[in-house]
Amino acid sequence: MSAHEKINYVELPAHDLEKVKTFFIQAFSWKFTDYGSDYTAFTYSGIDGGFFKAPLSSQTQHGAALIVLFSENIQHSLDKVEQAGGKIVKPIFEFPGGRRFHFQDPCGNEWAVWSL
Repeated sequence: MSAHEKINYVELPAHDLEKVKTFFIQAFSWKFTDYGSDYTAFTYSGIDGGFFKAPLSSQTQHGAALIVLFSENIQHSLDKVEQAGGKIVKPIFEFPGGRRFHFQDPCGNEWAVWSL
């Protein structure tokens, strides 16, 4: 499949880059590359992206897009999110096609994890 005109990268705000990096390293083993003091890029996440330093957060209640990760073991993923300091905002629930939960990273960005 051609990469032409396909989603290639995603960027999110974070008020504390070190805190958000530590969370995603602990919870999901993502890798980071810093570009100065106001930006860090992530890889090993399914799609590459980055966090820019800003006093904002991405939440669906404000119209933000929801980034959803896939898990082969949703309870294990939820446990890792909590252990790394994430906040569960919607516990595991069923939806047509599977189950999922929503969480906030330490900078308040909302994410979801789904499983079959």
